[in-house]
Amino acid sequence: MKFFAKTVIFAGLICLAGQVLASELVREFKGSRSMDTGEFEVQAPWILDWRVGGEFSNAMAVDVSLMEAGTGVHQGIVLKSKIAGNGVRLFNQDGKFYFQVNSALANWTLKVEQLTREEAESYTPKSNGDSR
Repeated sequence: MKFFAKTVIFAGLICLAGQVLASELVREFKGSRSMDTGEFEVQAPWILDWRVGGEFSNAMAVDVSLMEAGTGVHQGIVLKSKIAGNGVRLFNQDGKFYFQVNSALANWTLKVEQLTREEAESYTPKSNGDSR
């Protein structure tokens, strides 16, 4: 009986830890053409988890800009790729936004995920080797 009780408590702690440390999916967008996505609202910090692929890897391209919802004010380019790949980008900006996607022969997936401050601290920028 002791073993069973310890197992139940351990399983409960694992579930609780997973809930505390798990990012929350806010919106997911998929496509293979140029378009404006639906709007989403986030509080800092949040991440863009992106994936890009396609059948014509030598001719594909995707550019994604972050736009302020309501005003359409350009907040910046958040992704520019001419090759298949994936990545994550961390944002420290609150607001209501949408993505403006320009795509040529590329399939893309954009996931917006809300993070806690603790989760955001675990993200470290990838160095591109440029020492300028």
